[in-house]
Amino acid sequence: MDAIAFSKKDNVATAIKALSKGQRAIVGLGEEKFTIELLEDVPFGHKFALVDIPQGGQVVKYGEAIGVATVNIRKGQYVHVHNVVGQRGVRGHRS
Repeated sequence: MDAIAFSKKDNVATAIKALSKGQRAIVGLGEEKFTIELLEDVPFGHKFALVDIPQGGQVVKYGEAIGVATVNIRKGQYVHVHNVVGQRGVRGHRS
C-alpha cells in the first residue's frame, strides 16, 4: 500500500511513503484498495486528489472539510498549500 484514506467522504489520500509522478499508487480505505495514477511527485505524509476537485470545492480528509481548492485540482495531483487554503483562512467558511 502506498497511501491511505480515512473515510469514504475523503477526496484526498495521504502518502505513507514518497511517491513518484506516473506511479499507480495503491490507496487503502479500510478493507478496500484501489489505484490512482499520480500526475506529480507526492512527498511522504502529503496528500493527493482521489477525484477531480473544482476551484472553490472542499478538500475533505478524515471525512471533514480541511480546506478549499484555490484552483481546479485533477485526480492524481499533489494537494498542498500551492492549491489549497485552510478552512479558517477563507471568508464565509466556518471551521
